[in-house]
Amino acid sequence: MPLLIFQLRSVPSARTFQLRSAVRALTLSACCAAMAGTGIAHAADTAPYPKQPVRVYTGFAAGGPTDVIARSFAQYAGATLKEPFIVENRPGANTILAAGAVATAAPDGYTLLAAATNHTMIPALYSDRVKFDALKSFAPVCTVAISPTVLVVRPDYPAKDTAGFMADVREHPGKRTYATPGIGSSGHFAAELFAAREGLKMVHVPYKGAAPAMNDLMAGQVDLSFATLASVLPQVRAGKLRALAVAAPQRSALLPDVPTFKEAGVDGYRVDAWYGMLAPAGTPAAVLETLQRSARAYVADDRTKQTMTAMGLEAHSVCGTELTAQIGQEIETYTQIARKLNISGD
Repeated sequence: MPLLIFQLRSVPSARTFQLRSAVRALTLSACCAAMAGTGIAHAADTAPYPKQPVRVYTGFAAGGPTDVIARSFAQYAGATLKEPFIVENRPGANTILAAGAVATAAPDGYTLLAAATNHTMIPALYSDRVKFDALKSFAPVCTVAISPTVLVVRPDYPAKDTAGFMADVREHPGKRTYATPGIGSSGHFAAELFAAREGLKMVHVPYKGAAPAMNDLMAGQVDLSFATLASVLPQVRAGKLRALAVAAPQRSALLPDVPTFKEAGVDGYRVDAWYGMLAPAGTPAAVLETLQRSARAYVADDRTKQTMTAMGLEAHSVCGTELTAQIGQEIETYTQIARKLNISGD
């Protein structure tokens, strides 16, 4: 509102003073009314994000870790930011369908992607088939959880530890089979990376999802798997699978008796699966900051930690430029592995 200056050239009479006071009151009233009208007209434009429902796409079917995490975060964000966060499952094409939908969505914060580690494997597997860039087409929000990779074997596998496992595979080159949720999955890359490091020859048996892979492993149809802790924790605790080592810097509190690969004599082998949120590239910084604050608060919440622990996950937050750097490094690593080992999603 402009500053109103009244310059008095002479001492006014009482009547003049009353008139001028009335004029001043009317002027101020009009200005306030104008400002109020402007505020009403533009309230939708100036209201803080979010001011309408937010859609969260996931490329996985309902019930899996990514879906459960997406729904847990959506419930928390919706309650704290006062707008619904609606999860939509768009499975298919190794999450390319969901990622593509978000990459081409309006960069306004109302379409998000619940992503996982396999997002960084898309360029290595489908570089000729996707119309988006797994790094440049997205703006980072945060990761909210991680799960280390665990080497698990069928209950009657002859080896009892990692050293014995590697000796057994070397004695039977090209005979031991490992199960994965599919070609190009995180388990596939984890197994091939380990085999390449240690000079092992194993046979890949891809399945259509983690559940059938673990079912056949428990039944002894295949020998082993490099799986996320979240996907095998119940089976290990029930004695239906045996965990030999965890690919993490320290032992998992969920499986304290299982050594790390470093403790087992394999130094430098670490493979984590992460779960988090991405937005379309070009999303305003203020919107990203709001989402990042929500994600960090979600990770710090005690109920979140309880949910994560029950699933075999660790609440873990990497945000913004740090997440961008992590995604870029993973894309480079997995692309190199795919080229070297001739891994393709076709």
